[in-house]
Amino acid sequence: MSASNKPVNQRAWLLILPVILCVAFSAVLPLMTVVNYSVQDIIDPERRVFVGTEWFAAVLRDEELHAALWRQITFSLAVLLVEIPLGIALALSMPDQGWKASAVLVVVALSLLIPWNVVGTIWQIYGRADIGLLGATLNGLGIDYSYTGNALDAWLTVLVMDVWHWTPLVTLLCYAGLRSIPDAYYQAARIDGASKWAVFRFIQLPKMRGVLMIAVLLRFMDSFMIYTEPFVLTGGGPGNATTFLSQYLTQKAVGQFDLGPAAAFSLIYFLIILLLCFVLYNWMQRVGTGNAEVGHE
Repeated sequence: MSASNKPVNQRAWLLILPVILCVAFSAVLPLMTVVNYSVQDIIDPERRVFVGTEWFAAVLRDEELHAALWRQITFSLAVLLVEIPLGIALALSMPDQGWKASAVLVVVALSLLIPWNVVGTIWQIYGRADIGLLGATLNGLGIDYSYTGNALDAWLTVLVMDVWHWTPLVTLLCYAGLRSIPDAYYQAARIDGASKWAVFRFIQLPKMRGVLMIAVLLRFMDSFMIYTEPFVLTGGGPGNATTFLSQYLTQKAVGQFDLGPAAAFSLIYFLIILLLCFVLYNWMQRVGTGNAEVGHE
């Protein structure tokens, strides 16, 4: 019997069966439950009325949802515009090897070990005007800073808190990408007399394209679903200044117990994230392809 006609052993698929079952239990079943709730008016646990797409239409007409969506998109874009360049800059400035590299990696990764609710509590104390280092310092300089009373201060505080917490993730990904570049590229650049900017543009940045794509998608998805930190820090206020989509969804589902509209909104929320991630991914692919063609020229 030839090698091409040899029967293939398919029993290896049994090894991933536990993973499939876990995904089905933790993702598919809850998703189907949400779909079921989104087309029903749940009067009480025993009485439900089928309403079709009524909740989807109601959610799409909700002006508070439109405002929360705009705040969310603005926040996520600001996160990417700050954390990606800052993470790249920090990765480039870190030592290549030796004990200093190990020490810097440990220090950079410390903020990633802090739970989200603790991060919110830390910055809640940090921004207080009476005992907080940030609040007391700004007020001492004559800046009227109050993250509990001023909408812009609250929004900027949440942004800075997210930058402090998650920029190290971007930095570590970029650092790993930089360390994977073969030294032959740098030797060729030195022979050609390339400047540091040319090395970054034509060697380091293209070679980091894969890790940058992961960093952008991870930070976008995570920032688009942010909940715990702003909830602990500001509670969504002042007013609705820091009420993002996840907190708006929680208010619908838990606070008002509108399970039907909340389920419809969660499905729309899920589709928005998928759509924006798809757009980001394809845009980065095209940009990376264009940079590669320029480099070859």
